[in-house]
Amino acid sequence: MTKRTLSNSDRRHPGHPASVAGSSLANQARLKLAVRGIVQGVGFRPFVYRLAQELALTGWVKNSPQGVFVEVEGPPSHLEEFRSRLKTENPSASRIHGLQESWLEPLGFDRFEIRESETQGDKSVLVLPDLATCPDCLRDLFDPGNRRHRYPFTNCTHCGPRFSIIETLPYDRANTAMKQFEMCPDCLAEYHNPRDRRFHAQPNACPVCGPRLEFWLEESSKQCPVAGAALQAAVDAIRQGKIVAVKGIGGFHLMADARNASAVRTLRNRKQREEKPFALLYPSLARLKMDCAVSPLEEKWLLSVEAPIVLLARLANPGSEITPEVAPGNPCLGVMLPSNPLHHLLMAELGFPVVATSGNLSDEPICIDEREALVRLRNIADAFLVYNRPIVRHMDDSILRVVLGREILTRRARGFAPLPVMLGDFLPPDTKQSVLALGAHLKNAVALAVGHQAFISQHIGDLETAEAELAFQRVAADLPRLYEAPPQIVVSDLHPDYLSTKYAGKIAKKMGEIGENDADPGCSLQTKIGVQHHLAHVLSVIAEQNVALPVVGIAWDGTGYGIDGTIWGGEFFCVNGQGAERIARLRPFRLPGGDAAVREPRRAALGLLFELYGEKIFERVDLAPVAAFNPHELAMVRSMLKRGLNAPLTSSIGRLFDAVAALIGLRQHMHFEGQAAMELEFISACTNTDAAYELRLRGPEDARLGKGGMVLDWQPLVEAVLADLQAGVARPEVSAKFHNALVQAAIAVARRVGELRVAISGGCFQNGCLLEKLVAGLRTEGFEPYWHQQVPCNDGGIALGQIYAATRQIELK
Repeated sequence: MTKRTLSNSDRRHPGHPASVAGSSLANQARLKLAVRGIVQGVGFRPFVYRLAQELALTGWVKNSPQGVFVEVEGPPSHLEEFRSRLKTENPSASRIHGLQESWLEPLGFDRFEIRESETQGDKSVLVLPDLATCPDCLRDLFDPGNRRHRYPFTNCTHCGPRFSIIETLPYDRANTAMKQFEMCPDCLAEYHNPRDRRFHAQPNACPVCGPRLEFWLEESSKQCPVAGAALQAAVDAIRQGKIVAVKGIGGFHLMADARNASAVRTLRNRKQREEKPFALLYPSLARLKMDCAVSPLEEKWLLSVEAPIVLLARLANPGSEITPEVAPGNPCLGVMLPSNPLHHLLMAELGFPVVATSGNLSDEPICIDEREALVRLRNIADAFLVYNRPIVRHMDDSILRVVLGREILTRRARGFAPLPVMLGDFLPPDTKQSVLALGAHLKNAVALAVGHQAFISQHIGDLETAEAELAFQRVAADLPRLYEAPPQIVVSDLHPDYLSTKYAGKIAKKMGEIGENDADPGCSLQTKIGVQHHLAHVLSVIAEQNVALPVVGIAWDGTGYGIDGTIWGGEFFCVNGQGAERIARLRPFRLPGGDAAVREPRRAALGLLFELYGEKIFERVDLAPVAAFNPHELAMVRSMLKRGLNAPLTSSIGRLFDAVAALIGLRQHMHFEGQAAMELEFISACTNTDAAYELRLRGPEDARLGKGGMVLDWQPLVEAVLADLQAGVARPEVSAKFHNALVQAAIAVARRVGELRVAISGGCFQNGCLLEKLVAGLRTEGFEPYWHQQVPCNDGGIALGQIYAATRQIELK
């Protein structure tokens, strides 16, 4: 690169060397840089070292809890080039979010060096997620002449474990799970060689000094400790139709031959997962393309360093080897490619796709420890492929799909967590407030805001078991500890019975006691805040997309606690700088059986029908949801609805989806959350119609519909569905007209309010058909729609919305 001389404009820069008088070193200057962002664990210091050497600069570089600090000396033109190339040639996995510079008098450094890391000060450096195996390490892995040939823990500064092994900051080997593995002379030489890509690679290891692989049967005494033999034993077991628990980067996967119906059925029975689709791990992109349609953007994500599960459309391939047991009745497959050396080796030997599902029982967190796995997975797995490097924190596979030409995360974990969302410009520049948000009850994730950054945890899951509750508490304690940022504000959902809400109370009490006793002056909890569930949904997308207020917010999901004590889920808000107001909702109806109605769409359907037709509906055995009950069950439901007992009111669009699915005979019982809505989405793709039912928008003056804003009245919609069923209209057309009705109703509300910007959130918008139609419709009407990408629209994004509510002081009026 051509060196350039100082221009007059350069000399006008405050503190530039040209303005530093009396320098003791002629024609020399010193440039001090503080680099913030994703700059640790990505080879940033080695990059700085090599760049300084190339430009013949002296000085030093070191890690700190805030990022990377650099001081370089040399001719001013060389320093200008250094500063420029630092921002344009930095490692591909790094991200520079801030660069502070100072021009100083030179000190006379005689060389450039990497110094020991600092450990003091506020911790604001971005912890990197785990990164998929890079091309260079992949070549090493399969090169017979390489000393890491077939070594399942190969890594370098461009790839390998990060967040899953970090114990504390800064990111140095002594602060990771690798501290117990002392490097051999060869690895140590690489580690200290600035020209090597393993220069300061903290997880660096080889077969001589690093973690080792073992194969265990159910009885831990029957082990195969030789790495090559262990891998082959696992391959043989999978080929024989066995289920093998394989320890990955962030926890265990349960693996089985995806071609073997008996093996997959056995896995379903043992894991207690009747119909929910399993994810597949393919040996190669070429093999994957034999079963799925892959767009360029989907291919990019499959091959990315994040390496998520990507939801793809199945090809109409009658010769596909994938057993229907993998994803019963589902036109899509969740697929991924190997993301770590062990997976690469395993899949290279197998040569066919395998089921790779989380190593847990349903509703439990993923196993991360081999001894724990022997206990928790003993009734599921036939064998275990394990290693002796500890996993510090669990990390599920992330899941995304491409909709509207963009990626949409539905589960945020490996590859993405704990990267932050920047909280925009509404906070003072010097704010250091720490806010801990505890998320929701389902699909839980927590978040920690430190200043302008909101660090979102990995997916934790549904808080339905004791194991899940413990995992939640560990993660809720982990983020403040990692960043040494005790919360000043703790935020939770309003639901009084949620585990996360109760835990917020415990934190507040504990922090209050500490504050009273002055046991820890750093713990300065100022307040505990509750944020309404659906408002948090809307605020989450506003925060992620940095949307300017005012905004119309749409929050559609299955369940959320409303401020009136009913179950919300079909909500519209107007959000501005003064707060938020609920401006419209779905007309409420009853859910006989409460939680049972969440699992049984037939109950939601009867709640709707009873509202319209009263007790006469129980005589309509020609209707699918009525016929789905036996006489005893029907009598109980009738009593609940008639007396209003154990039949809470809901305004949930998610439950409306369930009711329509039951009315058309598509699904009366669900085996996993959202199953009925998914099936409605699938069949709607079988037809192309612009026709729509009417979801009538009524004003608050209609006394039948209650007070408090506009109401979407589903009565004409339900009546039209019943008429179409009577006329023999096919299910796909009914589903398409239902989707179109929802879209038209949402646009009608936005039109009535008149605000330009519309924020879309909630679990219902995992439905790609619904989201695409709504975004297209809003744009046609001149609105600016915003929706999630890097944060889930489901309850996994709630914590970010809670943080926004607390930091922006947004309350529901």
